Order: sequence, then structure tokens, then C-alpha cells
Amino acid sequence: MQHPFLLNIFLPLALSLTFCTQTQEGENDLTSGHETQVMDTDPPLINTNGNTIESRFNPLTNCERVSANSNSFGAYLRDLPLKSHGSSVKYFDGDVKKNNQVYVGVVDLPIGDRDLHQCADAIMRLRADYLRVQKRYDEIKFSFNNGFVADYSKWKEGYRISYNGDSFFWKKKASPSDSDESYWKYLEYVFSFAGTWSLEKELNAVTAENMKIGDIFIYGGSPGHAVIVVDMIEDKTTGQRYFMLAQSYMPAQEIQVLINPNNEETSPWYSTEIRNTLKTPEWVFDGDALKRF
Repeated sequence: MQHPFLLNIFLPLALSLTFCTQTQEGENDLTSGHETQVMDTDPPLINTNGNTIESRFNPLTNCERVSANSNSFGAYLRDLPLKSHGSSVKYFDGDVKKNNQVYVGVVDLPIGDRDLHQCADAIMRLRADYLRVQKRYDEIKFSFNNGFVADYSKWKEGYRISYNGDSFFWKKKASPSDSDESYWKYLEYVFSFAGTWSLEKELNAVTAENMKIGDIFIYGGSPGHAVIVVDMIEDKTTGQRYFMLAQSYMPAQEIQVLINPNNEETSPWYSTEIRNTLKTPEWVFDGDALKRF
């Protein structure tokens, strides 16, 4: 970090606004509690040799993937690299997150060695990574909880975020750079001072009927949580659509593809026919919690 004294003062407050936590067992459940697993189907839903979301997870019978432009955020998310089938999620400190019917795949991306890459952070990171690949640097910007906008284009020019009294401001302190190291420092600064509360305010509400890959179910607060749609399929006969979710969580951990605890026969695919609430393995969202960048 560029300002350790600043972070020592404000990081605890910032993290208190960004932490995710688990709902009480059974709260707002759509179905009665039961053990969930990915079922054997014909054809199987999992291709154990696949190394991306698209190649690892097969569509349900009679379904095909919805179209996504090759340069779109949706196509980027579909192509996320996965660790080998059966891998465990790791926390920022190297400890393993036991898979208690939570996830069915692990995204193969580094998350740093600090307790920062949590739920909303992972989503902001995926969005920023995509925009950086597209060289759309001016679009990489996120609001802090106090409203300050952290523009990556400014950071890339060598400006750094400073603090005076009760406000942040930019100050030129480094040479221009888009190196991976500099970019990650920018992200960690965002992770420290932004979270579900600030991200939710930046997003636009959408309905499940109009869902796209890259949309986000989010509850902003302290605690709060957020998960992202990383793939979608459609029944070729009925037009019914299904989606797949991924998340990070707390403590900071690798991004994981979620099991569907509501329907073991379609897991990890979720139906877009959402009732009042959407139950995911570690959080229950209101049905109108869907947002979009």
C-alpha cells in the first residue's frame, strides 16, 4: 500500500462495511434443507477435463448456451480459467475452505495475501480485469464508501490516493505504469475502501427475466454479500433460461462456482423463475436484488 498510516486508521472501518457474513440456517429458504450435489445426468453436467467455465459445465438436456459477443463481459466470464476438478478453495493465507455443499469449481486466479478479496471485491476485480484486457481504462472506476471515485486511469498516470481531514484526493507520486504489480495495488486500495454498500449504489436494477451474464445479486451493507452470474443457458423448446453463479466470501478467498441448493437435478444451474427470494449456499437474496454494471 502507498499509505500504511492511512490504512491503519481507516481500514478497520472500511472492512466493517465490506464484510460478508452467512445468513442463519434455514432463513428464507425456498426449499426444505437437504444435502445437495451435482447429479449424474445424460449427458453429464460436468466435464472433468474442462479448464474453463464453458468447457467444464455442460448445459442441461435440450438446452444451449445463450449467445454472447466474443468481446463481451459475458464471454470473458465464461472463459474464466478453473483449477482441476475437485480442487478446494483456498483463503488468502493458504488455508483450505472445506466444501460443505457450497461450490463445484474453483476459479484459477491469484487473490493476494491480504484479507481483502471478498465478495464485492471479487466482482469489482472481475469487471476491472475484463476492462483492462479490453484496454478500456477510463471505465475502470469504483466509488469508495464515502463517495470518492477511484479512477484507474488516474492511478495508471502515476497519481495516488491521499487523505486530508475527512476527504480523499489525488496526488502525483509515481511514474505512469500499467504493470500487473501497480494494477493490483490499485485493486487492493479499492478493496479496502469499497464494498457491497458502495457497489450496490453504482449498479442498475434489472429483472430476472432480462438477466444477462455479468449481472449481480447483491445486498449492500455491513454485513452484505454479492454473487455474479457467470454463464447462462436456454431450453431450445420452452425458452426457459438457467444461470450459474460464482462468489468470493469472507475471509478473503478464491472465486468459486456455486452449487444450486434448491434443485440438485439442475445444479449448478439455477432457474431464472425466481420467487420472492433466491437461496444460494451461503446467502439468501431478495428476488429483486439483481443489478447490472
